[in-house]
Amino acid sequence: MQTPKEIFLELLKPDGKPERILKQYEALHMCLYDPINAYLRGNRRRGTTSRDRWGTTISFPEDAPGATPLHGDGLTVCPDITRWREYVRAPDIAANCTEGWEECRAKARAAAGDEQLVAGFMGTGIFEQCHFLMGFENTLTALYEHPEKMHELIEYITEYRLRYVQLLIDNLQPDVIFSHDDWGTKSALFMKPDMWRAFFKEPYRRFYGYIRSRGCIAVHHADSYLADIVDDMADIGIQVWQGTLPENDIPALQRRLKGRLVLMGGMGAAIDRADATPEEITVYAEKTLRDCCPGGHFIPSITYGMPGAVYPHIDQYIDLAIDRYNAELHMPHFDLPEIPRRKLDAAGAATQPAAKDEEAEGDILTRIAAAIKRGQQKKLLALIDEALGGGMDAQDILSGGLIAGMNELGEDFSANRAFVPEMLIAARCMAAATAVLKPHMVSADGSRRSIGSACIGTVLGDLHDIGKNLVKIMFEGSGIEVYDLGADVPPERFIEAAREHGCDIIACSSLLTTTMQEMRQIVELSEKAGIRDKVTVMVGGAPISQSFCAEIGADIYTPDAASAARAAVKILTK
Repeated sequence: MQTPKEIFLELLKPDGKPERILKQYEALHMCLYDPINAYLRGNRRRGTTSRDRWGTTISFPEDAPGATPLHGDGLTVCPDITRWREYVRAPDIAANCTEGWEECRAKARAAAGDEQLVAGFMGTGIFEQCHFLMGFENTLTALYEHPEKMHELIEYITEYRLRYVQLLIDNLQPDVIFSHDDWGTKSALFMKPDMWRAFFKEPYRRFYGYIRSRGCIAVHHADSYLADIVDDMADIGIQVWQGTLPENDIPALQRRLKGRLVLMGGMGAAIDRADATPEEITVYAEKTLRDCCPGGHFIPSITYGMPGAVYPHIDQYIDLAIDRYNAELHMPHFDLPEIPRRKLDAAGAATQPAAKDEEAEGDILTRIAAAIKRGQQKKLLALIDEALGGGMDAQDILSGGLIAGMNELGEDFSANRAFVPEMLIAARCMAAATAVLKPHMVSADGSRRSIGSACIGTVLGDLHDIGKNLVKIMFEGSGIEVYDLGADVPPERFIEAAREHGCDIIACSSLLTTTMQEMRQIVELSEKAGIRDKVTVMVGGAPISQSFCAEIGADIYTPDAASAARAAVKILTK
C-alpha cells in the first residue's frame, strides 16, 4: 500500500498511478521552524502587530488565516520607487542564520518519517515582497509608470530569494520547497497576463529552475485565479500549484494541462465558517471530489497556504469526505475532451481584441471616454479644457465622457479584459479630471452636484482594503460622493457616518469568513437607528454570496467593484 509520500510522488508523473486521493497536506511535513524562518518571522504571531526584517509593519489578527502588511501614516518602507535603493535593504540571512541547522534538520526528518516529504517553507514571494515594501496600489501602477525601476527592484528581490533558497536547501536538505506568492484575486489576475510575463515569469523561471536543479520539488502557493497563466507556471518549473481556487474551473485546467502540473486545493474559504454545518461541509467537499478527482493530478485541500482551516471542524469533515470517496470504486478517466471555459491562445492567455493604438475618433465626449480608459492623463485634461472652452456643461463632461469611460473600463474589468493596474491609473486620471471640473459643477444654490453619496469600509476584524479601494474608485468614477471609513471598521461607525453625511448607501466589504457576521450587525444597527428605510446596504468580498446577502437582510450583493458601481448608480438614479 502506498504511503502519502509515495502517492505524492506518483502524482508528479504525467502517467502516475496513485492508489488513492491524498487528504490535504498529509504527504507534507511543513518545516516552519528553520533558522531563516525563525529570524525572518519569529516575532510574527497571531493577535499581534510586528515589524519584519525588511521594515514592513505586519498585522496578524487572531482569527485570520494569514498576516497583512500595513501602509500609510509613514509606515510604507519604500514610498518612492524612483529612489528604492535609498529605502530597501534585504535582510542579511547569511550572517544571521548560521546556527541550529543540524537540530532543525533532525527534527524535520524525524517528524516526516517514511510517510511524508520535508517541505522547506518560503513566504512572501517576489510580487508580494514588492507590495509589502511599497503598498499594493503603488506597486501595480509603478509597473506602468516606472518599469525600469520595477525591473531593478524585482531583480534585487530575486537575487535575495535565490540566496535564501540556496541556504535553505544546503542546510535543511528538504524534499520540497513550498513558496508563496499571490498573483490575483479569486476571479482575475492582478495584472494583464503579458505584464506578469514581462516582469515576473523569467525571475521565477530562475528561482524554480534552481530548486529543480537541486533535486527538490517545486510547490507554489497562490490562492488566486491564475487560469490564464497556468501553462506558464508549468513552463517555469512549478510542479504543484497549491491554493487552486474552484473559480479556476479545475476540471477544465486538468484537461488542458494533461498532467504537467498537480493542482492542490478546490476547498475555498467560503466553507471555512464557524456556522458551517457538518452536512454543508460534507456536501461541499463531496461535490469538489466528484468534479475534480476524476481528472487526475489533483490533491483536495483547503486553499490556504498552510495546513488547517481557521475553524478545526472544517478539516474534520473534509477529511471524512475524502475517506469515503477513497472507499468507493472509481473508474479513472484522464483523457476527457477539452472544453475550455474561455478561448485561450497557445500560451494559455485569454484572447482579447487587439488594442487600438491610433487616435480615438468621434465627438469630444467619446475621446474623453477613450482617454480615461487608456489612462492618458495629459490628453484627458487637454480634452476637458477643450470641452469647457467650447461651452460644454461640466456635468455632461462628467456623465457623458468620464463616467462613460469608467463604465466601459469597469465592464472590461468584470470580463477580465482589464486588470487592477489599469483601474488604478484610470482612477488617478478621474481624480485629476474631477479636480478641474469641480469649480464648474455647482447647483443654483452653490452646492456641488452628485448623484448620491456612500460610506464604505472593510468590516471590523478585517484589514484587507484592496477590494474596498476598488469600489471607492468605481463609485467616485460614477459620480457618487464617497466617505471612505477605511478597514477594521466597527458596525457602529458605518451607522454614524451614514447619519452624519446623509448617505444613500452603506457599502461594506469582507475578505475573511470570520468577519462576515459584522455585516449582519450593520443591517441590524441601521434598523435600530431608524435609517434602514433610507439607506441601501451593499455587501461584497471573497466569501460573500447572494444567499448570505439575503440571509442577513442586506439589499445588494455584487461580485466585483465594477458591478457594485453599476448597481449603485441604478439605485441612485431611479
